[in-house]
Amino acid sequence: MRKTGCALISLLICASSVTYATTGFQACKDRLIQQAEKEGISTQIISHTLKPASPIQRTLDLDKNQPEFTQTFAAYFNRRITDFRVQQGRKLLKEYQPLLQKLTEEYGVPASYLLAFWGLETNYGSYLGKFPVVDTLITLACDDRRSQYFSNEVMASLKLIEANDLDPEKMLGSWAGAMGQTQFMPTTYLRYGKDGDNNHRIDLWNSIPDALTSAANFLSTMGWEKEWKWGREVKLPKTFDFSAIGLNNKHKLSYWREKGVTTIFGSSIPSGNTDAALLLPSGYGGPAFLVYDNFEVIMGWNRSVFYALTVGHLADRINGSPSLHQPPPSDEPRLTREQIKTLQTKLNGLGFDSGKPDGHIGPATRDAIRAFERSNKMIPDGYPGKELFEALNISLQY
Repeated sequence: MRKTGCALISLLICASSVTYATTGFQACKDRLIQQAEKEGISTQIISHTLKPASPIQRTLDLDKNQPEFTQTFAAYFNRRITDFRVQQGRKLLKEYQPLLQKLTEEYGVPASYLLAFWGLETNYGSYLGKFPVVDTLITLACDDRRSQYFSNEVMASLKLIEANDLDPEKMLGSWAGAMGQTQFMPTTYLRYGKDGDNNHRIDLWNSIPDALTSAANFLSTMGWEKEWKWGREVKLPKTFDFSAIGLNNKHKLSYWREKGVTTIFGSSIPSGNTDAALLLPSGYGGPAFLVYDNFEVIMGWNRSVFYALTVGHLADRINGSPSLHQPPPSDEPRLTREQIKTLQTKLNGLGFDSGKPDGHIGPATRDAIRAFERSNKMIPDGYPGKELFEALNISLQY
């Protein structure tokens, strides 16, 4: 009898939760419908998209799921820089040469970069995603955490349907609502999309000219400097001072030359007034990269430093350049969020301010690591590697 009562209570709670979720989603849809009407979206499109929309639980699960482990640069980079991506990129460079040359002349963005973005985002169009974009955006707009952001994306997606005669049922993409060959979010699609094949509509799924022209327009508008590349792998002298590394520590190229930074072949790096930052994504034991202003443009597409480095290197490989001179070490520790929190807490306790422990290695944590390393006569590369954890007596056992 007691078990039956508990089961009944659980059932009632579950039913109540389902009712609340359904009611809340409907109220959210009503709000989105009102917003769409105010923004002038047609009644027909509202009826075909917003009114029949239903929540996608898988979208919510993926959005809320945080991986237990952080990803090392070696794992991230090696998974994406594959022989297939390089060879396919070189093949497509020849296949789409007239279009790519036209885009380079018009927008100033070299063909290899457009192909690198295409290759990383959808493996050159081989996987565009399986989530119904409009429903997944509505699902995220009706979740409290980033409601305003995704509400705007919903409105943009409806305007795209109206402007380009798109079929909502065929608009498939990522769980976060990114779409097409280059995985644009709707607001990006709306703002930077271009009709590359001159058929009076912009279709980023089925038109390669539209997708690549839109990518070129985005990068150009974001400030791509056609005279410069993204950056380069470099060689550091044995006596190098690591105190000036990091994306926020930019210096003129002349500064880096004076510090003894050279190309991987030992020749001088370019001169000039261009700013550059030195990045060591795997610490002092891995590759070193000197990155220029175009690197920041790449990060306008995706804020991940790993992503931007991978785009740049893939573009170089498509152009015929060799693999990295110094590959990232394969024995980098995979850190859990809890291990990073422990690291941050310990640094804070020792007087090295890493900010509130959140399980993420950001600029404040890297600065704190460098300060600790300097005070302990370690190489101050700001990298959370094995040596750092051993010095702080933090276990790397899982």
